[in-house]
Amino acid sequence: MDAIQLIVSGLANGCVYGLIALGFVLIYKATEAVNFAQGDFMMLGAFLCVGFTNEAYLGLPFWAAVPLAIMAMAVFGYLFDMTILRRMFGESQVAIVILTIAFGFVLRFIAGEVWTHEPVSLETPFAGEFINLGGVVLDVSEILIVIVTLLLTGVLYLFFSRTKLGVAMQAASQNQLAAYYMGIPVKRIQSLVWGLSGAVAAIAGILFASKGAIDPSAGLLGIKAFAAAAIGGFGSLPGALVGGLIVGLVEPIAARYGPVGVSQIAPYAILILVLIFRPGGIFSQTQRKKV
Repeated sequence: MDAIQLIVSGLANGCVYGLIALGFVLIYKATEAVNFAQGDFMMLGAFLCVGFTNEAYLGLPFWAAVPLAIMAMAVFGYLFDMTILRRMFGESQVAIVILTIAFGFVLRFIAGEVWTHEPVSLETPFAGEFINLGGVVLDVSEILIVIVTLLLTGVLYLFFSRTKLGVAMQAASQNQLAAYYMGIPVKRIQSLVWGLSGAVAAIAGILFASKGAIDPSAGLLGIKAFAAAAIGGFGSLPGALVGGLIVGLVEPIAARYGPVGVSQIAPYAILILVLIFRPGGIFSQTQRKKV
């Protein structure tokens, strides 16, 4: 029974990692940039939802605060690209990586000053609710995390593979000049991708805060999510989810059955093995890349 509960908890954490990894993949698929502030976007989305539900701020009901926080982060991501990243046009990918890392530090500082540096809880209608299945006690919040993640991954996969806008985003990634000549508004597309990534990060943050507490340092989860995206394969939405689930499952199992401290390095050990034997990740799409 303990093993089943351990697996369910690992799946819930893995889904959060997977959602953050989805943000990495979304931006990479459309712009070939890596946003190392994605974890901090997640943290900020969670704090916005906390602020919207807090009586000291807006005091909104939970189900009203959730879409508002998601929309706010979508606008935030869009404006971040339009006002800051566009000024980096022509710069190397290394410069963009450094920019996003620095921006993450700024977001963590701002969140700590506006809210608090201490953990805060997000009050949800299903807080403290459990389901007993044959002696296995499952947290409702963890079940919802798994369900929402699977649905969102499926929706995004269909969006990129079946819609004109999704195909245009991928075309802009593969060859911006050709996409421009085909009439695709490349700059606007990229801003929309950043907005979509911000919305996904907000969902991840809300789900993460719903099962515990949130503090500014939670933005550092983006490092594990980056490992998850690399394990699954950059450019693959299902790969981001699978990578997140692998990391989420390995951590509690290693903590329970492995030596002390091994759970902290286990995800990165798996990442090293994947990069050695399959550099493109489990769901590598390198062969589909067009030049």
